[in-house]
Amino acid sequence: MDITRIGPADWEKFRAVRLASLSESPAAFGSRHADWVDAPAERWQSRLTQVPLTLLAQRATKVVGVVSGQPVGETWVELISMWVAPAARGTGVAGQLIDAVVEWAAGQDRTTYLMVRSDNTRARKSYERAGFVDTGIPEGWPADEPPEHRMELRT
Repeated sequence: MDITRIGPADWEKFRAVRLASLSESPAAFGSRHADWVDAPAERWQSRLTQVPLTLLAQRATKVVGVVSGQPVGETWVELISMWVAPAARGTGVAGQLIDAVVEWAAGQDRTTYLMVRSDNTRARKSYERAGFVDTGIPEGWPADEPPEHRMELRT
C-alpha cells in the first residue's frame, strides 16, 4: 500500500474519496455530502490549499483511505477527515494513515490531537491503538451537537 501526499492539482482524486466518505459515513464528519457534491473545482482546490496535509492510502490504483492534518496554534496538529473504505477496514490502513499524520506533526515539533464522535467505537479503538488518549468531551460542547471526544497523542 502507498500513502501519498496530495495537493490542489489532485483535487479530482480527493473529490472522489471525500464524496465516498461523506456518503458512506455521514455521521462521522462535520461536513455533509450535499454541501460538497456540486462544489466547483476551485472549492476542492481551496480545501487542499487551506489544509496543508492531505494523504491518500492506495492499493494499486484504488484509493482505500484518506486523512488530513491541520496545524492549530503553535504546538498542535489536528488530525481531521479520516476515513477508510469499508473493504479496507481492519487491514492496518487506519494505523498507517494515523502514523503518517503523527510523523508530519512531530517533524514540526507539534503534538497530534483529534476529535471523534462518542458513538464511533471502531475509530476510537484505532486511535487508542495508535497511542491516543481520550481526554473527554470539551467543556462547553454545544448541547445540540452530537458529542465528540478529544483524543491526544501520548508518548
